[in-house]
Amino acid sequence: MPELLDSASPGGRDRPVERTQAPTRPVEVAEPARSAVPAAPMMLCQRVSKWYGAIRGVLDVTLELRGGLTGLVGANGAGKTTLIRLITGQLRPDSGSVQIAGIEAHRPEARRLIGYCPDTDAFYEEMSGRAFVREMARLCGFPASEVQRRTEAVLKRVGMAERADRPIRGYSKGMRQRVKLAQALLHDPPLLVLDEPMSGIDPVGRAEFVTLFHSLANQGKCLLVSSHELDELEKLTNHVVIMSHGRIAAADTVPRIRERLVAAPLTYCLEVQRGETGLRHRELAAQLLQRVPSLRRIELSEPSEQIGRLLIQTDSPPLFLSVLQSLILEEWYEIVHLQAFDESTAAVLEYLLNCRR
Repeated sequence: MPELLDSASPGGRDRPVERTQAPTRPVEVAEPARSAVPAAPMMLCQRVSKWYGAIRGVLDVTLELRGGLTGLVGANGAGKTTLIRLITGQLRPDSGSVQIAGIEAHRPEARRLIGYCPDTDAFYEEMSGRAFVREMARLCGFPASEVQRRTEAVLKRVGMAERADRPIRGYSKGMRQRVKLAQALLHDPPLLVLDEPMSGIDPVGRAEFVTLFHSLANQGKCLLVSSHELDELEKLTNHVVIMSHGRIAAADTVPRIRERLVAAPLTYCLEVQRGETGLRHRELAAQLLQRVPSLRRIELSEPSEQIGRLLIQTDSPPLFLSVLQSLILEEWYEIVHLQAFDESTAAVLEYLLNCRR
């Protein structure tokens, strides 16, 4: 798969470094501070592959994280879960290495540096949330006085201090997510791996989580957040790692990824007032096809008697918009709505997945 991105800009605090294909090429990192020996990355995957028999989990993944917020996105089966399990030491790679602050990820010393919030639930359902978090603190090896202090501190931080005495079996999905996040924060780890942390959280809770994650990142922690809620992920962080079929398809900010996809078409949704004849959107479609040679596709639909809708895919957005503007002035088309679908993480992801099968 060809390289999509340039190397990350020096000094990027939370910018992940993209993968590399060449076996002799060193991993590219942001320029270190002036010191004789640069600090080890918080997380480093070097040419990591993992197979489940004949099924590929991840293949030749190289990725580096040093701090801040990074989003991890991909369709089902893209390799996100396998990568997360490798980073958290639950799996060992078949080839390559995964290191946490210079330590192999499967070693106990590395696991102490990680706070993990899984996407699945694994509770003692009869326990209260407070009792569960307290037991997790004891398993971390804290003394009794520290167990109580840390338990109350993390429950307060995730908004569960007043609701943590009920049995977990009666918790909503959002409350369960908060308890899982609380236990991940107990030992104040420098690396947080959060798998679908906002799944089932209401809008108010999502806003609280976004604020919390930014606060943790501002404290110098490194957060890797996996999510299928791509719009929410883009609001959380502009730095994303996009996985496709076990590989890293792209790793950078969404705008920079978009800029480098020079062959990627842009799709617009255009709604036109149909007028007395009811055919205005069909007339506009025909004129656009005549004047814009870079149009790949036009789809017509009629959502109502008053509005006609066009889905337009073009390789040359500037030319399309220029022609559209001219037609509006010349023919007096009444444009009700115009929206570009390809400026979001979801559109970038869809393009990358479709073009790399």
